[in-house]
Amino acid sequence: MNQKERKRIMAVMITCVMIGVSPKVSAMHIMEGYLPAGYCVAWGLLCIPFVAAGFLHIRKRLREDGRSITLLAMSGAFIFVISSLKIPSVTGSCSHMTGTGLGAVLLGPCTVSILGVIVLIFQAVLLAHGGLTTLGANTFSMAVAGPVLSWFVYVICKKCRVKKRVSVFLAAALGDLFTYCITSVQLALAFPSPEGGVFASALKFLGVFAPTQIPLAVIEGILTVLIVIGLEVYAQPELQALEAKKGEV
Repeated sequence: MNQKERKRIMAVMITCVMIGVSPKVSAMHIMEGYLPAGYCVAWGLLCIPFVAAGFLHIRKRLREDGRSITLLAMSGAFIFVISSLKIPSVTGSCSHMTGTGLGAVLLGPCTVSILGVIVLIFQAVLLAHGGLTTLGANTFSMAVAGPVLSWFVYVICKKCRVKKRVSVFLAAALGDLFTYCITSVQLALAFPSPEGGVFASALKFLGVFAPTQIPLAVIEGILTVLIVIGLEVYAQPELQALEAKKGEV
């Protein structure tokens, strides 16, 4: 990647950040104080192994190939922007694209766990999206569960010789939808329905999310494919270096 191409990517990243901090965005992830304390602690503890693995994986990747920092930064900016654009969907949460499918496809789910938790902290502190008490729950759904599924879908599609762009689309779209399946379960566990319990409550939350989340997942899949196409033009060496490590997560 030459200097001119680096400047183009940096300009896109700066624009993304400017859009992401726009005061017009007002919706949230699972909001501050919405979950009982026990659930906040439990989800936080569940995320620790994934975040620790992500830290070690990023450190190893940067030591082996410093050029990875460009794709790391771009993936983080993409997650920040796309997950800051939200559509209110249900009391205590909202529908929005996640942006984690791109990072999962390019860098693996471990790396995305770190990018996701950083994005969620910035959104909670600077934009009042989500919260610090619910950071564990939001991290698990958006930065752990979704990326893991995206990565598995992409790997399976590759083994089945599905076209790359179709594989990327499916990985991003299904990862987005799975994030909201997990969010629905998290809310259902904390607030089970008086009639039907956790299962009935999860179905209710899914029913509220679905009308907005399904089209958003399709849009995220398309956007992710477009980003990958752009990277194939302007960052081919970096993509080839990542492809050489395709067996890593």
